[in-house]
Amino acid sequence: MEEDGITFYNRYTGEMEREKVMGERALRWVYGTATGRLALHLLVKRAVFSKIMGWQKDRPASARCLPQFVREYGIDMEESARPLQDFRSFNDFFTRTLKPGVRPVCGDGCVALPADGRHSGWQDAAEMRGAFVKGQSFDLPALLGSAELARKYAHGTVVLSRLCPVDYHRFHFAVSGTPEAAVRIPGPLASVSPYCLRRRLAWLWTNKRELTVIHSDSVGDVLSLAVGATGVGAITQTYAPGQHVDKAQEQGFFAFGGSTVMTFFEPGRIQLAEDIAAHTAECVETYAHMGDVMGRML
Repeated sequence: MEEDGITFYNRYTGEMEREKVMGERALRWVYGTATGRLALHLLVKRAVFSKIMGWQKDRPASARCLPQFVREYGIDMEESARPLQDFRSFNDFFTRTLKPGVRPVCGDGCVALPADGRHSGWQDAAEMRGAFVKGQSFDLPALLGSAELARKYAHGTVVLSRLCPVDYHRFHFAVSGTPEAAVRIPGPLASVSPYCLRRRLAWLWTNKRELTVIHSDSVGDVLSLAVGATGVGAITQTYAPGQHVDKAQEQGFFAFGGSTVMTFFEPGRIQLAEDIAAHTAECVETYAHMGDVMGRML
């Protein structure tokens, strides 16, 4: 990633690409200037700001901008389960479902990416440095809201999946198993764009989060951490706690805004996909779809 833009590796084209960022000028101002940071502290990161944004995106009038939004960001409506004209508001479109089969799920012996997005990963959580910019480290106890869990996953494998506002915004289970009820961890709602995180990675462990433990026969206990962000008025979990889920089954969705899902595995359970590991070491994210290979079971 460069200061004048956000670049990522596209698994499907094999090329480095520049991200087209929604609201890029505003993000640069808020997180890159003194007056913008003041606005962040006084308003942007507060829940009321996201509630107002959510209210606007839920209004029927917000649907008028959808054709231009789809054109500008090249969203493939052939994948959508509903045609564009059927959406009642921007947020109705934002939380859209996809047609069955448009996201093939990786086969036996692998774990699946939980969302469409740009992914970073570390084989050993102790090496979680250099996400978005070199030199920043993760505070695992703060991130998970638990010193006990931090100790359990201190040397496990971790994947950070960053969803942009232009992405399909439902997230899914990386493995089959039995999930517990999500635990809510309160916090503000700052952006999770690299424009923000490369200056203050700590937003990931201060933003509002929801943590789900999935008990899997194949890879042990897996953690799914959904991180809210500016504009995300709600993290909605759609699964039934205590009932078995299949790999790539829907777990929930985010309302309007950029968002993040982090997936944690116990040590020695999976081997991270080579492209994700290699590009993360260079502070570069890998773009891939939900259901594609995150790693192989050991």
